[in-house]
Amino acid sequence: MRTRLLAVVAGVGLLLAAAPAWAHHAFAAEFDQNKPIKVRGLVVKWELTNPHSWIHMDVKGNDGKTLTWMIEGASPNNLYRLGLTKESLPAGSDITVEGYQAKDGSTRAVGRNITFAN
Repeated sequence: MRTRLLAVVAGVGLLLAAAPAWAHHAFAAEFDQNKPIKVRGLVVKWELTNPHSWIHMDVKGNDGKTLTWMIEGASPNNLYRLGLTKESLPAGSDITVEGYQAKDGSTRAVGRNITFAN
């Protein structure tokens, strides 16, 4: 009886410990490698939140309308290890982002390369 109870408690503990892993997603679940993008615009906001950072940027389309894109980036911990800080990408920065658009065709993407205009 004790062995069975211990096994059930251990099993529940393992399931609870693995719960955060279920929340994370694979690249292919959200983004399409067949939809490469290259957008240039001004940074509105840079969010350094776990598990991924987000760059919000205003991009002018070919029709002259401004669209706000959300670009998913690496985790804050990875960015800090590369030497980036909260001040590295201030609002108003003119940047170009290369990456892959969301599968649903929205103005969301995952960034691969970011280049400053200057």
